[in-house]
Amino acid sequence: MNKEFRKFDLVTDFTPSGDQPQAIKELVEGLNEGKKHQVLLGATGTGKTFTMANIITKMNKPTLVLAHNKTLAMQLYIELSDFFPNNRVEYFVSNFDFFQPEAYVPSRDLYIEKDAKQNLELDMMRLSSKNALLTRSDTIVVASVAAIFAEQNPQEYAEAFFEININQKFSKKELLSFLVRTGYSRNEIEKAPGTFSAKGDAIIIVPGWTHRYYFRISLFGDEIETIDIMDIMTNSITEKTKTLTIFPATGYVTPENKMKTVIENIRNDLFDRLKELRAEEKIVEAQRLDQRTRYDLESLEEFGYVSGIENYSSYLDFRKPGETPFTLIDYFGDDFLTIIDESHIMIPQARGMYNTNLSRKKTLIEYGFRLPSAMDNRPLNFEEFINKMKQIIYASATPGDYELGMTENKFVQQIIRPTGLLDPLIEVRKTENQIEDIIEEIIKRREKNERVFITTITIAQSEALTSFLQGRGIKVAYLHSELKTLERSIVLTDLRKGVFEVVVGVNLLREGLDIPEVSLICILDADKQGFLRNTRSLIQTTGRAARNANGLVIFYADQITQSMKETIEETSRRRIIQQEYNERNNIVPKTVIKKISDYGVSEDVRKEILRSTNKKGQVSKREKSKIVQDLRVKMIAASKELDFETAASLRDMIIELEGE
Repeated sequence: MNKEFRKFDLVTDFTPSGDQPQAIKELVEGLNEGKKHQVLLGATGTGKTFTMANIITKMNKPTLVLAHNKTLAMQLYIELSDFFPNNRVEYFVSNFDFFQPEAYVPSRDLYIEKDAKQNLELDMMRLSSKNALLTRSDTIVVASVAAIFAEQNPQEYAEAFFEININQKFSKKELLSFLVRTGYSRNEIEKAPGTFSAKGDAIIIVPGWTHRYYFRISLFGDEIETIDIMDIMTNSITEKTKTLTIFPATGYVTPENKMKTVIENIRNDLFDRLKELRAEEKIVEAQRLDQRTRYDLESLEEFGYVSGIENYSSYLDFRKPGETPFTLIDYFGDDFLTIIDESHIMIPQARGMYNTNLSRKKTLIEYGFRLPSAMDNRPLNFEEFINKMKQIIYASATPGDYELGMTENKFVQQIIRPTGLLDPLIEVRKTENQIEDIIEEIIKRREKNERVFITTITIAQSEALTSFLQGRGIKVAYLHSELKTLERSIVLTDLRKGVFEVVVGVNLLREGLDIPEVSLICILDADKQGFLRNTRSLIQTTGRAARNANGLVIFYADQITQSMKETIEETSRRRIIQQEYNERNNIVPKTVIKKISDYGVSEDVRKEILRSTNKKGQVSKREKSKIVQDLRVKMIAASKELDFETAASLRDMIIELEGE
């Protein structure tokens, strides 16, 4: 199928401002010169997404935007969808709400079966991404690390596309056979995604990538008379079309004639592997592998599918052992752009996926749970990942060593905020009487209705400090890694509302902590060396106060380390640039105004949720089910209003409550 060429159409009332025009100009020039690696040092709040949108428009290439988690990916997806309403903006993340990979622990003789809960909505969006990439040039896909995991060969997937036209001679039997071969199932009762029904001369097809509409194909004998696109809720015609492309209902389509070869190849490899295990006198392992694999083969012969089919992906793709798997990246073609957001996190994440998978699979194979071919169901290793890329822009407020190394420490900077907000002031104070000093600072913020973050080195230190501050009459909460998403969200919402004045934690770099009410950050043991006190972490923590016009960060330390010195110098450099811009443009910085969301949950339900997450709380399964139903309604409502932050938080709460 030929890809339709369209230009990107950026729809916005804004024009680039601050240092956005220069950043756009330099990055586009670098792309036109053929540079593979470029770094955008973009401070928080400087409009990196708007810069991305302008670059995409100027380059006019399919674009992959990578983000390190689903929440950030959803934020970028919503923002880019607003900028490009006339183009295809897609969302590609893991299609599991919950995923426990298959594993074996030899020391405990413990086999853990794969346990997963698929998300139909995400599955449809993944299909939509692949369909768009193969049919339209004006496609942006916002993806998580899921983009580097194995997918079907795009050429084979594209061969399963089917185009029909009005007045085309086409037998009903031929069309229905095609639908079954491409993953559709017959369902005469409900219009579920990936199903079809046939009554008289009308064939109803519900595509696998959406639940908003379906296709009605009317036949007159063996000729297609009309093709209607129907609203799935109202059953009314939304559009009449002369041509229709029917995409597969699933992400993996294997023709029946090829499946026979696949099964034969698996059977041959099983025979060889059993010989190896028996020669090593691994009788139990051989028996286990023989039983499990034969069961899978029977399922493949009967249904064309088996749970854990991904472990046979190399057979389905006819790949050689060790050969690089196909991924979403292969669907982009030979010329595309990649933008890696928060690259200092995304790059290490992409680097670590391969080794984690490798260790787990080796154990499963050694103990007879899987054939050696399971090793080929894997993410890309880092070298493969980088080699598949054509041109990359790394975007981060604190670029990592890898990306800076690839650009010889050269970067394009974007640190002027159109809002005029400056990076916070930084003061260094001695540790002697530091707690009394902190209490005085908290009282100052209380009078201004502002909030405080305090970050410590250890959990024990955080807990002790929280208890001490509570004893001094300060409304304080402790934020730590064991708090569930729901509890964490409620703590942060209560901080913004003023229920709490202070939040204490070990690592306050989490997403979702851009809270404009926070005007003070106190960093204890700022002179301690380590991950939480290196330059990158200190700059990121300092940035939490950059949403407030009165932002101040206090380093409590008895010496100034290199990390502290670099953080102070970089923050001061950014402040000077912003101040000069503000003076030239007569801008007075104002604190960001951000809506306080309580997730739309009533106070009674909120109390029940907190009780359900408390180990001492006794909540029945039925009560928990009611809570989940209430949250799901609120999540859907938030999604419709494009309030991605609330929707994502509610989704995480639901997953945790259901997981209990």
